[in-house]
Amino acid sequence: MSQDATTPDQTPAPGHPAGPAPERRRTRGQRVRRGILLGSLVLLLAFGGTGWWAYSHLSGNIDSVDLDQAIGVDNRPPKVVANAQNILVLGSDSRAGANADLDHGDVSGARSDTAMLVHIPEGRSRATAVSIPRDTLITRPECKDKDGGTVPTANRVMFNSVYSLAGPACVVKTVEQLSGIRVDHFVEVDFAGFKGLVDALGGVTVTLDKPMSGAKGGLKLDAGTHRLNGTDSLRFVRTRYGYGDGSDLGRIGLQQRFMLAMLAEVKKQDALGNPARLYKLADAGTKSLTTDSDLASLTALSDFARSMKGVDPATMETIMMPVAYDKVDPNRVIVAEPQAGALWEALRTDQKIPASAKTSPATG
Repeated sequence: MSQDATTPDQTPAPGHPAGPAPERRRTRGQRVRRGILLGSLVLLLAFGGTGWWAYSHLSGNIDSVDLDQAIGVDNRPPKVVANAQNILVLGSDSRAGANADLDHGDVSGARSDTAMLVHIPEGRSRATAVSIPRDTLITRPECKDKDGGTVPTANRVMFNSVYSLAGPACVVKTVEQLSGIRVDHFVEVDFAGFKGLVDALGGVTVTLDKPMSGAKGGLKLDAGTHRLNGTDSLRFVRTRYGYGDGSDLGRIGLQQRFMLAMLAEVKKQDALGNPARLYKLADAGTKSLTTDSDLASLTALSDFARSMKGVDPATMETIMMPVAYDKVDPNRVIVAEPQAGALWEALRTDQKIPASAKTSPATG
């Protein structure tokens, strides 16, 4: 039958659409799901961007030192126990820049005011911290300075002068030469950063068995328990003349006591399990942090911290490197042998420390 001339042909030509498709109407459920998907994507991008910013910000706070390059691989003691860890912790006190504000004055130079070699045996369930008195007369090895020059070896120099003359890598080399122990990691916090870290924790609680007199600018406290903020905590660890016998050796006891109290506070607050609190602590801590190059990122630091979660501050042992008063200058001390040698040998080989290696002819 023929097509009527007045009626258009309704049959679509091959390859051409029949006409506009009817509009697809989304159901309410589809619109809700689409909104949730877009919202989730926006949140993911927002949090992802924030997380990347936070990571970059915190990692950018950290300064680092390549120990192998600075010291030389052939100049370092061999590793004896593969899974044990030895960390040199320095508290530097430049009393300049941000630190000057804490002292109400500006003093040139810098010192490693606090030095502890922390040994974590294989298994990482306990730890021993050995404090090295800053007034110890030692033999400084030949080192590179921060400008690439050479600092010659020297005898009978104060331990805390090594940092100001040749920097942290030379302190590591000095400790390795002194102990025969390979330092796996190095961590330095200047005292301005220390103050910020305590304040980020909301304070640290310490207990004194006798009062602090506040002599010569030290902190004044009654015997008993006190909650210290960052400024008072800094004065606490710097206090020398107002507590005990007023010696630098006596101050080491205060510094060790505070370190344990601070670690206990971190554990009590479960800081590693609370992202918001952890970020606050990390931001405060990393601002004044210098590490070896292997720890110089937030990922490396957090992985290392998680590996140490089994160490309980309540069982951490604190020891002072055995020293004796110097016969020429009684205001200085020298390494006491054979006690110190026995201590280093026990730590180097991951063995129990003999009681004789924990005693020191010079006490404080």
